[in-house]
Amino acid sequence: MELFPRQYRGRVYGAAPEVNVSLCNTADGTAPSGKIRFVKLLALESSTDLFSAALLLDGRIVEREGARGVSHSEIALPLVQALLDEHGVTLAGLEGIAFGAGPGAFTGLRLATSVAQGLAVGAGLPVLGIGSLDALALGVGDGPVYACTDARMNEAYCAAYRVHGDSVETVIAPVVAAPSLAPVPPGQGWVGCGSGFAAYGDRLAARLGASIGRIDAAARPRAAALLRLAAPRFARGEGVDAALAAPLYVRDKIALTTQERLAAGGNK
Repeated sequence: MELFPRQYRGRVYGAAPEVNVSLCNTADGTAPSGKIRFVKLLALESSTDLFSAALLLDGRIVEREGARGVSHSEIALPLVQALLDEHGVTLAGLEGIAFGAGPGAFTGLRLATSVAQGLAVGAGLPVLGIGSLDALALGVGDGPVYACTDARMNEAYCAAYRVHGDSVETVIAPVVAAPSLAPVPPGQGWVGCGSGFAAYGDRLAARLGASIGRIDAAARPRAAALLRLAAPRFARGEGVDAALAAPLYVRDKIALTTQERLAAGGNK
């Protein structure tokens, strides 16, 4: 199934680094907890300024990110086709498609959802939406993680998790809030991560105080982390029909009125 002309794929795909991640499976395809068999999956993540796609093949995850400065809508299909070509995989040879459901940029969430739907329908595959903040936290590593991404309009998407290997336990479910009203996680030693800390660092520091031990503002949700979360769920048969795929917006407004912008200190 040829998704895009080869010469166009090369222009937007660029020379992005390859990331290999091995899941904690044994040689016979099972895991110590849950007995997770190997599945072949594709994942797409575009909830922030980074677009990435990844394949899970025989327990190994291979990820690529899109060329910087190119819109996600231009990158998505050619990058997926290039990734499939590189590893000799067809969509029909996969068992499901995962996508970053959000919260995040509205356009990015709609893109990931629609691309996952389109590819899944054509190949007769189930899909599964995975929380983008969950994936962001998982990418940081074990321990308490406070995930925060820029929601624009002087707000941030915030959530708190405890990460254990490939497991993410929700402590504070995703919300959207002004930095001065961001939910404060219990205790101390949390790792703050995500674009929210780059956009609203001072205000978040004043709000969260000593609860945050260190910050990784450059961290982004990535497709490789989506696959680590999606693999056991697909193995349990939790994939759904592509028609049921839907983003997790959290916020239902995409723009402020003129009066709201002025009240927040903006311009007309």
